[in-house]
Amino acid sequence: MKSPIMKNDIIEKAEKVIANTYKRPSIVIEKGKGCKVWDTDGKSYIDFVAGVAVCSLGHAHPRVVKALCKQADILFHVSNLYYTVPQVELAAWLVENSFADKVFFCNSGAEANEAAIKLARKYFSDTCKKERFKIISMERSFHGRTMATLSATGQLKVKKGYDPILDGFDFVPFNDIDALANKIDDSTCAVLLEPIQGEGGVRCPAPDYLKKVRDLCDKTGSLLIFDEIQTGIGRTGKLFAYQHFGVEPDIMTLAKALGNGLPIGAMLAKDFVASAFVHGSHASTFGGTPVVTSAALEVLKVIFEEKILEHCERIGAYFMERLKWLKGRHNSIKELRGMGLMLAVELDAEGEKVVNECRERGFLVNCIQDKIIRFIPPLVISKEEIDALILCLDDIL
Repeated sequence: MKSPIMKNDIIEKAEKVIANTYKRPSIVIEKGKGCKVWDTDGKSYIDFVAGVAVCSLGHAHPRVVKALCKQADILFHVSNLYYTVPQVELAAWLVENSFADKVFFCNSGAEANEAAIKLARKYFSDTCKKERFKIISMERSFHGRTMATLSATGQLKVKKGYDPILDGFDFVPFNDIDALANKIDDSTCAVLLEPIQGEGGVRCPAPDYLKKVRDLCDKTGSLLIFDEIQTGIGRTGKLFAYQHFGVEPDIMTLAKALGNGLPIGAMLAKDFVASAFVHGSHASTFGGTPVVTSAALEVLKVIFEEKILEHCERIGAYFMERLKWLKGRHNSIKELRGMGLMLAVELDAEGEKVVNECRERGFLVNCIQDKIIRFIPPLVISKEEIDALILCLDDIL
């Protein structure tokens, strides 16, 4: 049923009062349930974007909604001047199910990466090695849009207009261990990378690449930071992507799917490096509020209790097989990449037309790096929904 909300009125008002930082289509999303969203005209869309890899359990998951509402009726916010039960319980769950010993909560992926950058530098400063302050990141990487995180990002387009960017960041090609070995030196404090590059084009590492990076960091005394903001919380078929490769970082950052749509970020670290954060060295007023951490804890419980990881692994393999079928029919598809439900199709032409056509036919997908169509749907997506998209893409291509 068509909503009484007038789409054109909302869009016109938005143009007047909201900063023009996003290029948006002329639709107003009003509600969502499971893997579908509806606009104010009543049209439904199967969502293969999931809020940019955020809504891993889909929209309005009943258990997450219940946990959110229950906590909202008890306690919203007291700041980090005091302990709260949901925050402590969430931190304990993350520590128990990861490599880490300590957790710092914040509000976003960019803030989590800011915390990781600060912690790495603080660690070496505290150990009387202030000359070790440089961080090596990867070309095509994406780590956020604050001044520090865009400085750590290996894409010139996000840095345009913000010079001078912060000093202390070097870049090497992803998947090139020789380039990293030649760059790392006595001024390096950390290597920062995404186990699978997301915004850079869903680029996966060679099977032994991350292990070689770990060995190189151990040899040189550098810290290893994994940005799992997009890959974390089940996106690749395991809770964290590093678990596919038999490698543990010293620091890891999370956000996106951890809150299934609520703003939360987390930086996890081993004790030896986490000890550099002492009273007053870092803080966040809204980091890990009771409402958000209650919802995030329920997200993690659902993922394990409802066997979402196993489903993601199975359905991701099925999705890739269907994409291979599609590639066999269309020469315009150059390459397929990805793992789990983090998949991409690289085309030989601009992808925006494909995105627009999909939207017209009731499917939300997005384009990155101009020619790459990325699929990051809710982890609860079904075979039937994937098949419907594949037939749509087949017709469009």
